[in-house]
Amino acid sequence: EAQLVASGGGQVQPGDSLRLSCTTSGFTFSREIMSWVRQAPGKDLEWVSTINDKDTYGTTYYADSVKGRFTISRDDAKNTLYLQLASLKTEDTAMYYCVKAGRTYAIYNVNSRENRGTQVTVSS
Repeated sequence: EAQLVASGGGQVQPGDSLRLSCTTSGFTFSREIMSWVRQAPGKDLEWVSTINDKDTYGTTYYADSVKGRFTISRDDAKNTLYLQLASLKTEDTAMYYCVKAGRTYAIYNVNSRENRGTQVTVSS
């Protein structure tokens, strides 16, 4: 069974940076399109970013709300997905999950069996 465990979250101030990691197992990571999604308190899951596999050039995509501030990357040798967060805003406060899916289906692929998120809290 696939396991996707996010880490690296924390409590930071507006303008700070964080680097999230997602260690994976139970599937062939290098062949999968991977995404990050987040869920703010009391809100629905929101797609954040996607990175294609190497066969589709590792192309990256970002939600408008994070474009220019967040950077997604992957290390296929380590089966690990990353999200570099910069210039953080209070509205970035959320639980962040990595998922084995592209942009269209990412928010439908979060479940408690496979995904463990990491909390990012941005406050002054």
